[in-house]
Amino acid sequence: MGRITVRDITPDDAGEVLTLQRAAFVQEALIYRSVDMPPLTQTLDEVRAELEENLGCVALDGPRMVGVVRARRDGDLLLIGRIAIAPDQQGRGIGTTLLDAVETRGRDAGATEAELFTGSLSEANLRLYEREGYRETQRVPGDDGTEQVFLRKPLTKD
Repeated sequence: MGRITVRDITPDDAGEVLTLQRAAFVQEALIYRSVDMPPLTQTLDEVRAELEENLGCVALDGPRMVGVVRARRDGDLLLIGRIAIAPDQQGRGIGTTLLDAVETRGRDAGATEAELFTGSLSEANLRLYEREGYRETQRVPGDDGTEQVFLRKPLTKD
């Protein structure tokens, strides 16, 4: 395992992003007992379109993509989504590295607050986000008895 490097995400990354996203979200599908979730049903064309105007980034270990995060600015808000880490690379701090990088990109683009969400059963995600300074702002009930948990964090200049 080498040193992790981070770079901007591009539409050319779509195939690798989709493969990584599917591998990472299989674990979430097991937790929720459903494969009917956007990260697993999204098409290559949909991913490529999302990456056209995106503040997201990818984490690389040498030439291998090991993590990805997407983000876009909506007014003062940086909307962060689809954080995915290769299953064999989880626990290396890649999620934290990607969050830091995308928050910096959002701050540089003029966002003053970041928002992300995860499912109420995704305890590891919730722990990571809370450890990184995100605070729960809302829970939205789903059809399956779980909730989407929305969290926000101010993007102050250090």
